[in-house]
Amino acid sequence: MPQFLLLGLVGAAALFGYKQMKREADRLAERNRRAEAETKTGAQGTLVRGEDGIYRIKKD
Repeated sequence: MPQFLLLGLVGAAALFGYKQMKREADRLAERNRRAEAETKTGAQGTLVRGEDGIYRIKKD
C-alpha cells in the first residue's frame, strides 16, 4: 500500500511539473513572437491599454 501512495505522489509531482513547464513554454513562445514582430516592424515595444485608458509598453 505505501508503494501506491508513493507512486501517486510521484505522479502528481510529475503532472504539476509538466503543467508548469508547458505554461512557461507558452509564455516564452508568445514573447518570442512579439519580439519577432517588433523586429520586423522596427517597433521599440508593444503597447497595451491600461485600466485608466493610457497606453504603456507591455512588461514581461
